[in-house]
Amino acid sequence: MNLSRITHSLLFKIIIAIILGIVCSFFFPEWLARVFATFNGLFSGFLGFFVPVLIFALITPAIASLGHGAGKWLGVTAGIAYVSTVISGLIAFGVSQAVYPWLLKGTSMVKAVDIEEAAISPYFKVDMPAPLEVMSALLLAFTVGIAMAAIRANTLQSGAEELRDVVMRVIERFIIPLLPLYIFGVFLTMGMNGNLKTTLTAFGKVLVLATIMTWVVLLIQYLLVGAYARINPFTALKNMLPAYFTALGTSSSAATIPVTLKAVRKNGVTQSVADFVVPLCATVHLSGSMQKIALFAFSIVYMTNLDMSPGVAMGFIFLLGIMMVAAPGVPGGAIMAAVGLLQSQLGFDDGQVALMIAAYIAIDSFGTACNVTGDGAIALAVNKLARGELRKSDSQVRSEVSS
Repeated sequence: MNLSRITHSLLFKIIIAIILGIVCSFFFPEWLARVFATFNGLFSGFLGFFVPVLIFALITPAIASLGHGAGKWLGVTAGIAYVSTVISGLIAFGVSQAVYPWLLKGTSMVKAVDIEEAAISPYFKVDMPAPLEVMSALLLAFTVGIAMAAIRANTLQSGAEELRDVVMRVIERFIIPLLPLYIFGVFLTMGMNGNLKTTLTAFGKVLVLATIMTWVVLLIQYLLVGAYARINPFTALKNMLPAYFTALGTSSSAATIPVTLKAVRKNGVTQSVADFVVPLCATVHLSGSMQKIALFAFSIVYMTNLDMSPGVAMGFIFLLGIMMVAAPGVPGGAIMAAVGLLQSQLGFDDGQVALMIAAYIAIDSFGTACNVTGDGAIALAVNKLARGELRKSDSQVRSEVSS
């Protein structure tokens, strides 16, 4: 009851924040916009500091509660995430081959623009160094969690679960209430960025296609998991809407983890599976980002008549699926991880890479929203696979009953 009320209330606030951010961007004075840009910088800095702690606090007790099967479920979850990401890329390649000959017919290459030049700047910044990198937190959580399960460290297990409860309290009482304000600031500053509009206009057809294809990918994912887990895919998708719109505003899968956890639990995923799968997939599952990068890259290949065989395209997709694991759920992380492959595999020059970055950032949030919502489908699949094999702690059982 409480979970459903919180979820719907947050969804409403986020939608209102997005609408208000766009509307206010037309008449807000720059000095006032800079106030929100300053808040966004501070809140974003705190998220950057807190996310590694969040990942460690959630994944460690989750892995420890899996017992000796932790390594197995790590491999299963990462494998499903990678396959989902690669399939998304292959779909993008097929769509580009079928659609671009008529969609981009007569379209010439446009020049990249520097979207940072016109960005609204904050009044001041505060550095908030994270205690460790996201990938380090992930690896440490795996190592400690598996070791705790191996030696049956009940005292450490209890301490890890208490740390998880403390972190969840910070999420519920501080981060989630401030998310709508943060999202308002994101869309306000995006709307007041003149060069962003230029990029959208120049690359408009591909941007629209990429946005639509992220929805198609989500529909495919939930139809498949619905058939496998024997649930209504449309109800499951509806329950994930708060996570989708939160990611749409934050452009960060890591920052959306708290909302994703609530949405996944509403779909009937157990807490032990949700705490394990959601933070992991925020790092390794990037089907939406793959869809956008592949469609953008193949459009540039088409418009510039670059030589690209199907084998080269598929090699690019398979390698990109691995490289993007280095994009730890931060805004724009996936495209930065892809830069090296764009140059080495597809032969992009600096100007073409700059255009890729500008176009990607222009609709970064739609790919992130696809990533995050797809995490819910993976959680449902793992929950079905792990039925009867997960060992829950007493505190987890009590938490599930109380929620």
